[in-house]
Amino acid sequence: MEPDVAVLLKEVNAGDGRAFESLVALVYGELRRMAGSLMRSQSAGHTLQPTALVNEAYLRLVQGSTQWEGRAHFFGAAARAMRQVLIAHARHHAAQKRDGGDRVTFHDLDVAAPESRLDVLALDEALTALAGVDERYTKVMELRYFAGCSLPEIADLTGRSLATVKRDWAYARAWLYDRMSA
Repeated sequence: MEPDVAVLLKEVNAGDGRAFESLVALVYGELRRMAGSLMRSQSAGHTLQPTALVNEAYLRLVQGSTQWEGRAHFFGAAARAMRQVLIAHARHHAAQKRDGGDRVTFHDLDVAAPESRLDVLALDEALTALAGVDERYTKVMELRYFAGCSLPEIADLTGRSLATVKRDWAYARAWLYDRMSA
């Protein structure tokens, strides 16, 4: 019987290196699926592929804290790592633009997102501010935008009801809209 993520996370937190290898093997497919759904609209020849996104996110995960409180914390950290990779990619893309503009949308990056014309760098700045209001809203947005999770998947990952996740999503979207429209 294959151990579940929660058991492996406890073993990883206890310092078991082999458990970390097992954890990576167990969740890699799920992370790859998340990245694939996030990047499902990419064009041929796109510079950032789902596998590269997962690999870059994995490197950020292992370089950061390897103490995760549970499945939700781990996948939240993975979503944050994917966010960091996509933001770095957006900054690089903005630097390459010939018109000198620094606005880069999810559409420009060929990344599927609920609002594909949203400025990725402005969203990152607003999410950082939203984290000061309540980190819970930021986690919902990261899982939605940067890990490509549906609202039911977010509810499952975080252990919250779908209704609560929908309320968090609605509040965070409204807050971000107000912030980014100002």
